[in-house]
Amino acid sequence: MLPPQKKPWESMAKGLVLGALFTSFLLLVYSYAVPPLHAGLASTTPEAAASCSPPALEPEAVIRANGSAGECQPRRNIVFLKTHKTASSTLLNILFRFGQKHRLKFAFPNGRNDFDYPTFFARSLVRDYRPGACFNIICNHMRFHYDEVRGLVPPNAIFITVLRDPARLFESSFHYFGPVVPLTWKLSAGDKLAEFLQDPDRYYDPNGFNAHYLRNLLFFDLGYDNSLDPSSPQVQEHILEVERRFHLVLLQEYFDESLVLLKDLLCWELEDVLYFKLNARRDSPVPRLSGELYGRATAWNMLDSHLYRHFNASFWRKVEAFGRERMAREVAALRRANERMRTICIDGGHAVDAAAIQDEAMQPWQPLGTKSILGYNLKKSIGQRHAQLCRRMLTPEIQYLMDLGANLWVTKLWKFIRDFLRW
Repeated sequence: MLPPQKKPWESMAKGLVLGALFTSFLLLVYSYAVPPLHAGLASTTPEAAASCSPPALEPEAVIRANGSAGECQPRRNIVFLKTHKTASSTLLNILFRFGQKHRLKFAFPNGRNDFDYPTFFARSLVRDYRPGACFNIICNHMRFHYDEVRGLVPPNAIFITVLRDPARLFESSFHYFGPVVPLTWKLSAGDKLAEFLQDPDRYYDPNGFNAHYLRNLLFFDLGYDNSLDPSSPQVQEHILEVERRFHLVLLQEYFDESLVLLKDLLCWELEDVLYFKLNARRDSPVPRLSGELYGRATAWNMLDSHLYRHFNASFWRKVEAFGRERMAREVAALRRANERMRTICIDGGHAVDAAAIQDEAMQPWQPLGTKSILGYNLKKSIGQRHAQLCRRMLTPEIQYLMDLGANLWVTKLWKFIRDFLRW
């Protein structure tokens, strides 16, 4: 006798219930993983909370800037404001390696790979934070809040960040974050970026979800209002404040020169600043910004443009003070050393598409809905002398954070859901 057949509406009802429960679960996870944008500064640490109180400051090393002579000690207390789409993942790897090599104490987020971005940073967001706690290195994504960060590191900490041509940054951010910015979903053209730039005010809503990714992202990451009128005197005040707070502002377009200045500032060795380009995007089938669209993107990100022009000028003043010939020699030495490591470490000698990466531990985090970020394959046979350095230089951010002991349960859960749904 055949078993009784379920009525179609019963199966449909069960499907709807399960779908509703699963959707509710996803929304719950996402609400934790992505905090509200306009949370403001209310969540910062109370003023009475104790700041970093080191038992005894390390011997005060001379901050050797601009090629000045004299002995110096390697700097080990560093704050890196990790800006978005500026080669910051490559610089992060350098800091991870240095901190791991010297057994330094990192301030890590709790549960995810950023400090509840895009809300403002607060000391309470640091894993295992206790009033008075001190850390050597802070380097994960955050929306900068100087006083909160300052309270976690010794007084002699070095503050650094990196900027990028705002039009190029906007282009990269648009392609990378576009799928999670709802205001881009109404764009219908094959080249959504070009369509947006033809009339950005038609599409842009400053209060829209994740809208900060599409205008003056550098200003936003630095903790300032990215919707300020470019003619406001506050803009220049903020730029000068950045200059006072940061010992060095690197430029993505002159990354090698920036690393030479950083090596000199921190009194590090050449091996400490070797790198492979990480988190690089595969070339888009859509052409890069043309002259007209480049101008439109620059004008749309005018706050960042003012910021970039200021620090581009100050950067080259530092290069002049360092010495052009000396800079050329040290850049050449860095590039030779990087090329040597490339031949030692990388199978095939170049980055590959995500589908061609053989080791899951080398697989970079991908933007939603596409696998456009390149990665590497480690050579099978590497001598004992270089094996550890090669693996560390090629390890993507998420995996390196886990290697260093960071708690990334939210990030890992989100990855599991994405993989399950093939997002």
